[in-house]
Amino acid sequence: MPRVVVISPPFRSHAQPLSVLARSLCGVGADVVFASTPEFADLAGGLDFVPLRTTRNANTGVAQSTAQDADSARRLDEFLDSTRRGPVAALLTQTTHRRADMLDAPEDVLADVAALHERLRPDWYLVDQLNYAVTLALHALGLPYASFCPGHPTYLVARDDQFFGLPQLWPSAVAPDEGELAALREATRLTDLRFTGLFADFVRRHAPDRPAPGRAFALTSPHAAVLNYPPFPWLPPLPDGPEHVFLGHCSDSDPLDGAWRARIRGRRVVLVALGTFLSARDDVLRTAVTGALSIPDVTVVVAGGARVAALADLAADPRVVLEAVVPQRALLPHVAAIVHHGGNNTFTEALEAGVPALVLPFSSDQFCVAHDAERSGAGVCLDPNALTPEQVTTAVRGLLDRGRTPRLRALRDGVRAAGPDRGAARLVQVLDRRVSRTPR
Repeated sequence: MPRVVVISPPFRSHAQPLSVLARSLCGVGADVVFASTPEFADLAGGLDFVPLRTTRNANTGVAQSTAQDADSARRLDEFLDSTRRGPVAALLTQTTHRRADMLDAPEDVLADVAALHERLRPDWYLVDQLNYAVTLALHALGLPYASFCPGHPTYLVARDDQFFGLPQLWPSAVAPDEGELAALREATRLTDLRFTGLFADFVRRHAPDRPAPGRAFALTSPHAAVLNYPPFPWLPPLPDGPEHVFLGHCSDSDPLDGAWRARIRGRRVVLVALGTFLSARDDVLRTAVTGALSIPDVTVVVAGGARVAALADLAADPRVVLEAVVPQRALLPHVAAIVHHGGNNTFTEALEAGVPALVLPFSSDQFCVAHDAERSGAGVCLDPNALTPEQVTTAVRGLLDRGRTPRLRALRDGVRAAGPDRGAARLVQVLDRRVSRTPR
């Protein structure tokens, strides 16, 4: 069986599913090394761990509580402020930040990956699609790898008119006008050109015998692309070349501990969780909790992140359980409905648990995820920046009244039938076939 190095960026929402897939690869017989920031050594779960930093920007659990340099902290504040001005403002801010966030010190990463390869000599690598400096290093070194797509499948750029950071799908509740979309399209196109120029210059200087990537954001493994997502039939076309391995979900089955069981026993629970970045939007958390509490017999569990103190008055209600971080995956089987931001992990984990969702998208691929939640019957969507408690009450009551519909149960069963174990077995088959016949 192959020796595989799994490289994760220093973002817990990326490292968590990658670590699950790494353990699944080990479970099908691969010799796996997990490489990431030292703070994520706990995620290795018995695998060999190698400390590897690939960017200064980081999020080790709750973005606002993560220690980082002044520039990264400033960009985080700018991003959070932009989400208050609507989807296009948030997406424009994200595309202007990408140069510093996604291609930080590529020469250092190249040297670190080369040294890692010299020491470990794996057969191939598994790398996060958004960890561009690592993908660029592997390309420059001519080393075989598979790409892991941590978000919506449209993160894999496939067409000339597709630009990373320009959503291809929008939910019904969020509809930017054509002028806004035109400005976003132009900004993402310019970012695409700048990144492609940086990639070409890097390859020219450090690996002149290697081909320059045609487009930076389209640099994906030619062998396999692993998607932490269900294969919905309406997804836009994916890149030609790599084999596409859909996992459906990439989460562990964590048991809920006794203390948490006691806190929610006998209650109809609504979970409100906006992810490791967007929990900073305590205004939206407050509106969601207030609206859910208007429904009798509902207990609201809230992941407050760094904003627990700002929300402390809500916890005076005995029906509110407020914590900075909650055991989301373990809670989901005990939850009647969830309010979330459209993050890929939360969406797929809720699908795996069969929990209906109210989706409040702010940025990134969350608009595409919210679209898919609506279209698949997994949930409904509202605009977080125009949200009222009354809207939340109506939406959550509808989810609770509908419960787990036959359509949602079918989705759940399909997602469970895929999963990281089957995906790992398929990935090993694909790479064994493709890498073994590729000149090294």
